[in-house]
Amino acid sequence: MAAKTPVEGEPRFWHRPTPPDLAGLVTGLYGYAERGTPLAGAVETASLTVPLIINFGTPFRIGLGRQPSAHDRYTSFAAGLFLGPVMMDSDGDAHCIQVNFTPLGGRRFFGMPMTELADRMVPLADLCDPEIDRLSSQIEERNSWESRLDLVEDFVRARLMRGALADPALGWAYRRLLDTHGTVRIGALSGRLEWSRRRLVERFRRDFGLPPKAVARIIRFNAATEMARGSPRPDWADIAAACGYADQAHLTREFAELAGQPPAAWRAAA
Repeated sequence: MAAKTPVEGEPRFWHRPTPPDLAGLVTGLYGYAERGTPLAGAVETASLTVPLIINFGTPFRIGLGRQPSAHDRYTSFAAGLFLGPVMMDSDGDAHCIQVNFTPLGGRRFFGMPMTELADRMVPLADLCDPEIDRLSSQIEERNSWESRLDLVEDFVRARLMRGALADPALGWAYRRLLDTHGTVRIGALSGRLEWSRRRLVERFRRDFGLPPKAVARIIRFNAATEMARGSPRPDWADIAAACGYADQAHLTREFAELAGQPPAAWRAAA
């Protein structure tokens, strides 16, 4: 586990890499403790992360695709996939554990159709899940971040191991999208499964929260951001071609929708 050494007053972070036996289901476990410095205008771009946040500090203010208002307050919650940026503020006293699931892991962990979490933040109280409620209380009782992360890792592992597996056909379709960097045609997926396109879209949306075309858009966008991060002076036309966009204008439109800003502005902020 790595803890960033912060400047005085800045938040502290703890990151526990994904245990090998949870690979493909979990992408990371994190601790986050604010020390008086609030978040202001933090932006999370569209991703394939299904987060569980257990906060025993003050609430975050979160807006989907927009700046949050004073009424958009969330303490502990789960969220599904969202085809757009998520904007967040805080008052400087949030303390939380976050588990990031993949779409496959989220479906298995929560044991519900992911349409119930997609495009929204769902407070833990609304999940009506006694196990997660008990975990939340136990986290708050622990007096160290290492102990909290140990507790959460054990809980997540046990719950995932007994959770229902995704439909193998849908798991194959999702992995095929990943393997092709989101460029495979949806018709090709449904044809390979011998399903109608409508059946694939409906089942995919139920189990992962978004239809396959939307998931493919996020995969391509994430590939583009990774390429841009790896270059001191990104060539956006080359990135667009490499990631399967029609042209640079297409890439720019996707950044506006999924990051909330044009590529160059996103790169400067990142």
